[in-house]
Amino acid sequence: MLAVVLAGCTQAQLNGFLPGFEEGQPPVTSTTSMVSGLWVTSWLVLLVVGLIVWGLVIWTVIVYRRRKGQSGLPAQLRYNMPIEIFYTVVPLILVLGFFAFTARDQAVIEARYDEPDVNIEVFGKQWAWDFNYVDQDVYEPGIQAQPDTDAPAGTIVEDELPTLYLPVDKKVEIKLESRDVIHSFWVIDFLYKKDMIPGKTNYMSVTPTREGTFAGKCAELCGEYHSEMLFNVKVVSEEEFEQHMDDLAERGYTGQLDQDYNRLGNLPGNGQPDQHSEEGE
Repeated sequence: MLAVVLAGCTQAQLNGFLPGFEEGQPPVTSTTSMVSGLWVTSWLVLLVVGLIVWGLVIWTVIVYRRRKGQSGLPAQLRYNMPIEIFYTVVPLILVLGFFAFTARDQAVIEARYDEPDVNIEVFGKQWAWDFNYVDQDVYEPGIQAQPDTDAPAGTIVEDELPTLYLPVDKKVEIKLESRDVIHSFWVIDFLYKKDMIPGKTNYMSVTPTREGTFAGKCAELCGEYHSEMLFNVKVVSEEEFEQHMDDLAERGYTGQLDQDYNRLGNLPGNGQPDQHSEEGE
C-alpha cells in the first residue's frame, strides 16, 4: 500500500517539498538527496511517534474519563518498571538514531575534496559578495541588491545581483571569509549553508549536478540591509564557465581581491595596529 501511495507522488512531495528537485531532472548537487533523505526520514519517524502518542492520549481521555456519579480519584499506578523502562529506552533510541544518521551524513557533506577541480573564494561584506576564481586568477566584485524604480515597490534589478558561476559536474571547493561581521552563505536549492565568521576561514565542498540559476542569500542577520544581501549561483557547462572567465579578464578583473579591503584591521593577532588605540592617542 505504501509503495502504491508513494508511486503517485511528485519529486517535490517525495523530498518533503524541499527546493532543489524537479520532475525528470537530477538533484541540484551531489549531496542534495542526502539532505532531503535525512529530513524526510526524520519527519516520518516523528510523525509515527506523534500519532502513537496522540492516539494513547485520546484513548486515555475517552476510556478513563470520569463517569456520571463517580467521585474521588481513580486507582493510581506507581513504580511500574516496564512502563518506566519503555518511556526511557524508546526516546533514548530515537535520539541516538537521529544523532547517528545526522553525524554520518554530515561527515560526508562536510568532507573537503582532496583535489577539487575548481577553487573559489567568496568574501561576504555588508551587504554584498565578492568572488575570486582562484585557478583562473580573475575576480568579480558585487554590490547589494538595487531597487528597480520602474517596477512595483520591493522589486530588485536581477541583472545587477552578484552571480557566482560554477561548472556542472565538477568538484568545487568554496573558501568562505567575511570582510566585517558574521554572514552566512546560503544557496537555497543546494539545501546547504555555512557561516562566514570574521577571522576564521570555512570551506564548502560541493559538486553541482544540474545546470540552472539558483538563488542565494545571507542567512545571518548582519545589519540594516541584510535583506538586500542577495546573489545568484549559475551552474553552466564547462565551456560557458571558461567563456565567463575570459569575459572577466577582458573587463579587467584580473588578479584576486584580498584582505586589504576588509574592515578587520584591528583584530588581535593579525599583525595590524589597533586602530581604536591609535585614534585615542
